[in-house]
Amino acid sequence: MSSIAAAPAAERKPLYASLFVQVLAALALGVILGMAVPDFAIGLKILSDAFLKLISMIVAPIVFCVVVHGIAGAGDLKKVGRVGVKALVYFEIMTTVALVVGLLLAYLFGPGHGMNIDPSTLDAKALNTYADNAHKLSGGGIGAFLMNVIPTTSFDALSRNDVLQVLFFAVLFGVGLALVGGEKGALVTSIIDAASTVLFRVMGLIVRVAPLGVLGAVAYTVGKYGVGSLKQLVSLVMLFYVSVGIFVLGVLGGVMALAGINILKFLAYLREELTIVLATASSDAVLPQIMKKLERMGVKDSVVGLVIPTGYSFNLDAFSIYLTLAVVFIAQATNTPLSFGDLLLVLGVSLITSKGAHGVPGSAIVILAATLNAVPSIPAIGLVLVLSVDWFIGMARALGNLVGNCVATVVVAAWEGDLDRAKAVKVLEGGELVDVTAG
Repeated sequence: MSSIAAAPAAERKPLYASLFVQVLAALALGVILGMAVPDFAIGLKILSDAFLKLISMIVAPIVFCVVVHGIAGAGDLKKVGRVGVKALVYFEIMTTVALVVGLLLAYLFGPGHGMNIDPSTLDAKALNTYADNAHKLSGGGIGAFLMNVIPTTSFDALSRNDVLQVLFFAVLFGVGLALVGGEKGALVTSIIDAASTVLFRVMGLIVRVAPLGVLGAVAYTVGKYGVGSLKQLVSLVMLFYVSVGIFVLGVLGGVMALAGINILKFLAYLREELTIVLATASSDAVLPQIMKKLERMGVKDSVVGLVIPTGYSFNLDAFSIYLTLAVVFIAQATNTPLSFGDLLLVLGVSLITSKGAHGVPGSAIVILAATLNAVPSIPAIGLVLVLSVDWFIGMARALGNLVGNCVATVVVAAWEGDLDRAKAVKVLEGGELVDVTAG
């Protein structure tokens, strides 16, 4: 794709001009403001909301352009289908592994043991915000989920920024464009390529204000919850962070090693994006930049265009870990015994409910509620126990999901032979600089 081709090596910027340094400085300032002037800091949330809204504004059209151009430019629809199938197979394998990791660690460390919570003493009103969404999600089943993938209209999908629906339409449009071919196909492809050039330039402008978004998010969190807000349920929070670390470095690191890529260098390459995600607790905040960086690293654009957007709904590794970890935690905290059959049911249901969590308001609580509704032996009211720390868990959850999707893209590309390993190694070694703010 001409708009996102590899850029020549550039001179290194001064330290103060580095996006990573700016984001770290904003993070530190946010903590200071949150502690010193909490009321003022809470008001800074508007900066985070505005940044996320700016990113949200451009995600759908970028996904559409990248996917359509990737499919139309592939020249082989069988190859596109093969990449899609490989991606889905990989997603299911990793989701299963993540669910099992959460289950094993919950039993190994038992974070809920000793809490002895009586479910009748918990305040059910705290779940009112999520009740309707959870009911709709759990009652609709797989059929409702599949129907929701199909947009009412293509413009509706774009206006609501539903990435999965945009992806569905983009795949159909790209296939149609590839089948038309010829002069007309080339004309439309060139228009989409030109549009993507403009969109990535706009994205570069938006990324420049990322430090303000991070400042607002961190200041709000510290100002509202305080630096000591993790005292409650600290064992669950810490165990989840450790679980994500083990999964990323152990499981995903092993998978990347098979592809010939060092996971630590890969994480360092994505450090700006990972820092933004950690601060905002949203992987949406860096979707365009991530796609661009992976292409600059040597991953074919058609693979990036298919795997990354699909993974946002189908490959939620850290979310899967949290799902089984939280379910067992609630059972332990309420002294609810779980049989082997219950555990198998939790795994089976979680494989289904973990899909489509992206874009659902209060997604973690909603999907967790839907899972518990299918496992009647565990009191669903136990969800109240995790509400107070969901934001902090959400930071690592978004981070782990993003890393999982980036790894998935590299692995599928390597599997398909669409990864330029020599270029990837050069970029990860710092031999070729990549500036996402350049458009």
